[in-house]
Amino acid sequence: MDAALGPPEKMAENEDELTPMMSQYFELCREYDDSLVLFQVGDFYETFCEAAERTARLLEIALTQREDSTGTYPMAGIPIDSAESYIETLLDAGYRVAVADQVQDPEETTSVVDRAVTRIVTPGTLTEDELLDTEDNNFVACLTEDPDRYGLALLDVSTGDFYATSAEREETIADEVSRFAPAEAIVEPAAEDGAAFFDADCMVTPYDSAAFDSETARERVEAYFGSPDTLLVGDTEARNASSSTTAHDAEIRACGALLAYAEYTRGGKRASGHAGEDGHLDYLNHLTRYEPREYVLLDRVALSSLELFERRTVHGDADVTLLGVLDETACALGSRKLKDWLRRPLLEPDRIEARLDAVEAWTHDVQTREEARDLLRDVYDIERLVARISRGRANARDLRSLKTTLDVVPDLKAAMADFDAELLVELRDDLDELADVRELIGRAIREDPPREITEGDVIQRGYDEELDDLRETEREGKAWIDDLEQQERERTGIGSLKVGHNSVHGYYIEVTNPNLDAVPDDYERRQTLKNSERFYTPELKEREDEILRAESRADDLEHELFRDVRSTVAAESERVQAVADALARLDVLAALAEVAATRDYARPEIGGEGIHIEGGRHPVVERTQQSFVPNDAHLERAASPPSGERDTANAADSFAVITGPNMSGKSTYMRQVALITVLAQTGSFVPAASARIAPVDRIFTRVGASDDIAGGRSTFMVEMTELAAILESATDDSLVLLDEVGRGTSTTDGLAIARAVTEHVHDEVGALTLFATHHHELTETAEELPGAFNLHFAAEGTGEDVTFDHEVRRGAATASYGVQVAREAGVPDEVVGRARELLAEAESADVEPADERSADDSKDEPTADSPPKAVADGPEDELAARLREVDVATMTPLEAMNELAELTREVE
Repeated sequence: MDAALGPPEKMAENEDELTPMMSQYFELCREYDDSLVLFQVGDFYETFCEAAERTARLLEIALTQREDSTGTYPMAGIPIDSAESYIETLLDAGYRVAVADQVQDPEETTSVVDRAVTRIVTPGTLTEDELLDTEDNNFVACLTEDPDRYGLALLDVSTGDFYATSAEREETIADEVSRFAPAEAIVEPAAEDGAAFFDADCMVTPYDSAAFDSETARERVEAYFGSPDTLLVGDTEARNASSSTTAHDAEIRACGALLAYAEYTRGGKRASGHAGEDGHLDYLNHLTRYEPREYVLLDRVALSSLELFERRTVHGDADVTLLGVLDETACALGSRKLKDWLRRPLLEPDRIEARLDAVEAWTHDVQTREEARDLLRDVYDIERLVARISRGRANARDLRSLKTTLDVVPDLKAAMADFDAELLVELRDDLDELADVRELIGRAIREDPPREITEGDVIQRGYDEELDDLRETEREGKAWIDDLEQQERERTGIGSLKVGHNSVHGYYIEVTNPNLDAVPDDYERRQTLKNSERFYTPELKEREDEILRAESRADDLEHELFRDVRSTVAAESERVQAVADALARLDVLAALAEVAATRDYARPEIGGEGIHIEGGRHPVVERTQQSFVPNDAHLERAASPPSGERDTANAADSFAVITGPNMSGKSTYMRQVALITVLAQTGSFVPAASARIAPVDRIFTRVGASDDIAGGRSTFMVEMTELAAILESATDDSLVLLDEVGRGTSTTDGLAIARAVTEHVHDEVGALTLFATHHHELTETAEELPGAFNLHFAAEGTGEDVTFDHEVRRGAATASYGVQVAREAGVPDEVVGRARELLAEAESADVEPADERSADDSKDEPTADSPPKAVADGPEDELAARLREVDVATMTPLEAMNELAELTREVE
């Protein structure tokens, strides 16, 4: 990351001798020392000196030279028309890019043209369509830290989505960061550890400390949204979902600093005081405060292992994720909203039921659903359109795209007229038809305008009388000139005479040299060519001046009129954004109904005290396999007594130990339970015959092997770190998935840890838990615990082969079939054969005839209920003494497991 570039080093020895243009360039480099300055010179963005050398290398463009009275400078430039692709490369290389445009017409000055930075392009503040993923938000985050609380703000500059929250625990903030996956973040200069909250590919920068000042931040937030102390909590779907209505100071400081940074990237000055007009983002109309506890928490581990948005491996179809399966949305608005809903499943049953009612209504009315989806396909990304309009960067085509979208609204409302589902009625009422905006754009902007607003032909005829008169004068003049050629041929008798025009000499009459004797006396010479002469007449010159005056005034007036229309539309940005939000939610609900109707999903019941699924299917795996075996899942949450303490003696079946061979379906089964739960709490139908889901507050996963070599953590350490987080944070309202806990160490250590975890989660946490394991000894532990039970995936071994039926059954598995699975996976026959020999030897060594063992031997033989004695009496006394010194009540779960592992090693 090359955040601080500083000004170019190779300046002239005496800066006072720099030319005005180079002085201007160096001054901008000093002012924007955290960015690479692209300096407009005509039709190019140029860089000079060291910046030019870097730019040429990175962009693979020619390095040239600029020579003036003060010396020679390396120079590298990119065409303005194709700048975005080059800027993307610079961003990928870790640079911010400050774009310095000419802000003065060169014809208006005889000295150097004024230039100013009009925008700073950074990974988190992109607004250019060419650089953005249309189906995802692009957040920049701001993190603050007070003595007792962290504040987090997140802003998508391209859409205006703005969120803020706070928490006392750093783990909570880290989880929220992973939920939104910002592309960029700013932190207070004093917050040295701020970067640790963000992923390695997130650009993290300490920003101006003045922006984080409490009063300055409060003033800036108030300038946008009103008093921070009265900000509503919740999103547009549930404004009063939380009882808290007061923003914490850490949140206000985060929001204020983030607004200052966003203004800075829009061409404003770096924060050094109070909020000003420079860079103000007029389209930011609402700030959504929320509490992390309002939504199901899916931390980065859960998001990854459940493959909600991305596959964990590089193999296979990248779209084979939960999002890929569900995304039947018709427009970019809906696609982004769907991802947001999956990122933040609901906890409140009433909100979940409202979504389910809406999905069910769409599901039952196929004709209306298809009609609505056809209409939604004509919806443009008006969240980003209105952002561009408000920033004054939209062209005429953008306004027409907005009108095309708004034209959908009346028809969509009419299609939904018969719905009575509460959420659909609410969304239908939220669809403001914006007749005034549609009428203005339709009356003012041509249907197929050019891309550039300075090219003319943007404003409709009839919109402005003066413009119509000027265009008519221009058209009449050009029509007169079109007729002039024939008239002059007839008058002069010169059949080859031509009337033409060029940008330098204007209109002319061209006569070839052999015909010069026939030129009339009123022709005045304008230009001499090799084979011809060019002339004009007083009348032609008069017409030319008339055309040019009309054309110039018309172009200026048209540009002025367009900007007025754009400003008028921008003033309605809040109304447009409300329509965009309603359209996005309708699109998601219709898409979820489409998935439910076409893939045989069922409406889940929300409530009860656990997770009960009949005939459940993995929503992703069933799409990639020709056949899929449905399975039931039943986890019952024990009711807490009035004391609030867990009644472990009468616990319900909340903890399932799952055994069975590899490839039998254990991991798929666990993940499908989690995904069905996510879908249900998102408000979606689920892939099952039926389901009853009691909302869970968090979903934890310890699934799969991974390491962090760069961070110095082995696979086992990563596993234990994730496990520690689960044991620390899970509640009796959580869903926990554990897969092969303890695999990264010795068998004895692994079993000890697995059993300790099982007992702790069962006795102390009480979370709904699915624990897949190859430690078959753990099945006996499950039989001992009142709230635990065994499940297994059956398989049948026949000689060298193994057959899986992928059906989960009650009870423990009897074998692992590891060697057969290795053979199925393609392990060489000689290796598989040797493994069979070793397995046979081990099995024969473990089983001795009963009559060959003495009574004393039998007493010492370990059983499942009595672990083996490790050492003689002396060491046993020492071990007992150590155990007496262990204060379990004051230890964390991870410390307890580490101590147990150490004692186990000594016993061995």
